[in-house]
Amino acid sequence: MLSIQELEKIASQVRRDIIRMVHGASSGHPGGPLGSADLLVALYFKIMKPDPEKFTMDGTAEDLFFLSNGHLSAGWYSVLARYGYFEAGELATFRKMGARLQGHPATAEGLPGIRMSSGSLGQGLSVSIGAALAKKMNHDEHLVYCLMGDGELQEGQNWEALMFAAGKRVDNLVAVVDYNGVQIDGPNDKVLPMGDLQAKFEAFDWHVLTMYGNDMTEVVETLKKAQWFTGQGKPVMILMTTHMGNGVDFMLDNHEWHGVFPNDEQTKEALAQLEETIGDY
Repeated sequence: MLSIQELEKIASQVRRDIIRMVHGASSGHPGGPLGSADLLVALYFKIMKPDPEKFTMDGTAEDLFFLSNGHLSAGWYSVLARYGYFEAGELATFRKMGARLQGHPATAEGLPGIRMSSGSLGQGLSVSIGAALAKKMNHDEHLVYCLMGDGELQEGQNWEALMFAAGKRVDNLVAVVDYNGVQIDGPNDKVLPMGDLQAKFEAFDWHVLTMYGNDMTEVVETLKKAQWFTGQGKPVMILMTTHMGNGVDFMLDNHEWHGVFPNDEQTKEALAQLEETIGDY
């Protein structure tokens, strides 16, 4: 069983991978995946613990994860590689022509670990609900997890899905909103204010938990708490406060790093702030 310190070391390596992948491709989205790295590491290495060698598209008899905000792909690819779905060396092909690691996750390339093409925001929660209902129909007691962006909640489809999941008692679903407060065009409150999200989720009859997503101990404890609340008639929502660009001081909370790659000097500066713990690919 991995300790919190071991999980933190993996997360540090994942953040290094993100910087190197986006720099190597001269394109991509570093800010979001840097902020959500702790969650992704905790999910795979501590909470879900799937078996990469037994990956199937239908995901029978295992917990499932869906990335709705697909522009966080660099972080997810790193976690999948470090967990053993494919060789870490393949991370060097990120966003390259003909590679399996496209800018947004896709199923056509047959990359292990990917069950949904994502990038068109607002769809992931609906897909996750469908997967969770399928598990109920198949008497599969495993859970479905979904990560969404906060700016993504400006898409109306999410609110239909939130209403449906509560109305149909989809209580084997744990959704997480990466609540970093910024999106590609600036602060959420300037682009389109969404008000009190916790109150809104509760009004839609979800069980709502909150956590600081850049503290590994709190992330693990909250995910375990979310597991406890499943099976009680309500879907579970975790409102996760994070810092965009976490781990790299000049990217921190800066919306301009939503979709901009670092140059050579910035990459060197960023990597100097992130410990190499497993070994760069």
